[in-house]
Amino acid sequence: MTITGPPSVYFFEDRTGVLTGSDFDEVYDRAFLRITSTPQRTRTSGLMIYDMGQRSTSLGDRDGRHFYREPAIVLEFGPKGTLGTVHFTKDLVSIPMHQYLRKVSLFSGSLFRKFTGSDGKEYRWSHHMFAEYNWTCLNAENLVVAHYNLKSPDRLAYGTSGNVFTVYESFAHLSIELLASLTIMRHIAQNNL
Repeated sequence: MTITGPPSVYFFEDRTGVLTGSDFDEVYDRAFLRITSTPQRTRTSGLMIYDMGQRSTSLGDRDGRHFYREPAIVLEFGPKGTLGTVHFTKDLVSIPMHQYLRKVSLFSGSLFRKFTGSDGKEYRWSHHMFAEYNWTCLNAENLVVAHYNLKSPDRLAYGTSGNVFTVYESFAHLSIELLASLTIMRHIAQNNL
């Protein structure tokens, strides 16, 4: 009998599937991310992305634990949901969203965009590039880096939300950036930008 470790893919369960707030817990307990709305007292709408360090559902204070952490990335949207600014809090860098997540070409659709990761390499998100995924991210070599599936309402899911954000292990160090760029892509789709 051979004992093996977890698969070479990070499966993050998106607990709610809601764009404005959810926990992304890796099913093998290797990473835990959270998206929350910015506090209501702020002037602009936005989302904050956290590296939580532990599974969200294992604690009774599930909804408030992120208040004691610094977000890794803040997505600040403009008036009426327009694209705003991406703030990388660790590096103290802010980039306008339209520059961070650019259309792949002048004639490409709004749902086919690219960004440069912290590793200096280019990655591209696309909506329904492959039939089995809602969203797919490829690298410059056209290898699948990550993909996201939002469970359709008519599909049953037992003991899970059915919403899955998948990141291949070679790119796990980019999980937060991939989640941030995916979130912007979903925002673009939701708001027809």
